[in-house]
Amino acid sequence: MIWDSASAELAVAAHGQLATLYACGITPYDATHIGHAATYIAWDLLVRAWRDAGHGVRYVQNVTDVDDPLLERAAATGQDWRALADREIALYRTDMEALRVLPPAHYVGAVEAIGIIERFNRVLAEHGALYDLDGDIYFARSADPAFGAVSGLDPATMVALSAERGGDPGRAGKKDPLDPLVWLAARPHEPAWASEFGSGRPGWHVECAAIATHYLGATFDIQAGGTDLRFPHHEMSASHARVALAEAGQTVFARRYAHAGMVRLDGEKMSKSLGNLVFVSALLSSGTDPMAVRLTILAHHYRKDWDWTDQGLAAAVQRLARWRAAMALGSGSGPGGEMGPGGEARAGGEAWAGGGAGPGGGALAGGEAGAAGAGVLAAVRDRLADDLDAPGALAVIDRWAAGVTAAGRPDASSGLVCSMADALLGIAL
Repeated sequence: MIWDSASAELAVAAHGQLATLYACGITPYDATHIGHAATYIAWDLLVRAWRDAGHGVRYVQNVTDVDDPLLERAAATGQDWRALADREIALYRTDMEALRVLPPAHYVGAVEAIGIIERFNRVLAEHGALYDLDGDIYFARSADPAFGAVSGLDPATMVALSAERGGDPGRAGKKDPLDPLVWLAARPHEPAWASEFGSGRPGWHVECAAIATHYLGATFDIQAGGTDLRFPHHEMSASHARVALAEAGQTVFARRYAHAGMVRLDGEKMSKSLGNLVFVSALLSSGTDPMAVRLTILAHHYRKDWDWTDQGLAAAVQRLARWRAAMALGSGSGPGGEMGPGGEARAGGEAWAGGGAGPGGGALAGGEAGAAGAGVLAAVRDRLADDLDAPGALAVIDRWAAGVTAAGRPDASSGLVCSMADALLGIAL
C-alpha cells in the first residue's frame, strides 16, 4: 500500500503483475543534494519492494536537460549549457550508484525526447487545446474539465504557486493565468529545435506528460516526485495527458500520486535556489560511508519533512557499525542470496550501476536461517508494504542486531538478514 496524494488515502501501489512508475528527474545545473537523494531513495524502496513481491517493474525517469535554470547557470558561469548538463548528469549517476539506487529502465532527457514531445503537442493541437501567444504555444486548461483533480487546490492558491514555481500567471494575453507553456519560441542565444510549432524548445510539464505516456502508456501505476511537484507540475502533466489521450470511461495518466517530503537545513527547505545544500558528492569525498548517508535518509519516513543534521548522520554511522558488528558474529556474514541488478538507464548515455533487488521473493526464502531470520524478513516486508515505512524496517533490524550482540555468538539468521538488508533496503553490510 502507498499513500495516494490525489485521493488522500492508502491505496494498492501496483495494478497488475507489471508495476509501472514514472519519477520526475533532476534539472542538471548543480550537483545532487540530499533532498534529491531522499526522493530517489524513496522510489528505490518502492521498486525493491515490488520486485521482492514478484512484480515485473517498468520504471521511467526523465532529466530536464534544457530549461531556464540550466541556461541561466551556464550563462552566469560562462559554461556551455550542454557541457554543464552532461557533467551534472554524470555526477548524479555516480551519486546514485554510490547510494545503491537502482537505475530506471528508461532514463530519458528532454533533448532526446524532442520528437516525442512534438508528437504529443500535435495531438493536443488536434484536440483544440493549444493557442499561440506571440509565437509561444500555450495549453488551455479549460480544455480539461478535471483540472485540479491531482492537487485539490483552489484557483487563488494555484496562481500563487504557479508564480512561485516557474509559471507565468501574470503574462498579458493568456486566456487563463494558469495556462502553461508547451512550446517556447526561440530566444536569442538560447538552444532551439525546429518543429511544426516553430523553432523553440519544450515546456516542462508537457515534457513529462509526453515521456511518461510514450514509455508507460496512457495509464500507469504511480507518478512520483517531491511534494513541491504536486502543483503545478503533476497537475499540469496529468491535465495534458487527459486531454490528449482520454477515451470514454478510461483512467488516464497515473492511478496514484506519491510525493516525498522536503529535506531542510537549519529549518529551511534544501534547494538549489536558496543555496543551502548538502551535496552527496561532497559527503562521499569527505570519507562518509554512502551506506551511512542512505541510513540517515531511511531513518525518516519518505512523506515527512525533516532536517539534515550532523547528529543524524552520526547516529546512522553508529547504527551501521552496530549492524556490521552483529553480522560479524554471524556464521553467514557475507551477502549471500543477493538479488539481481536493475534495468538499463539511458539519457544519452550508459546505465548507472545499481546493487540490489531483482525479481521475485524466492531469493530471500530463508533456507537454513530458521524462524528468527524468517521473522525478521517478514517484519521488514510488512513495514515496507505499509507505505514504505523505512524507519519501522530499520527498527526491526536494530532489534535483531541487539539480540545477536547480546548473545555474543554466531546466529544462523545473519546471512539472510544481510541479504535482506541489501535487497530490500539497499544497505550493503
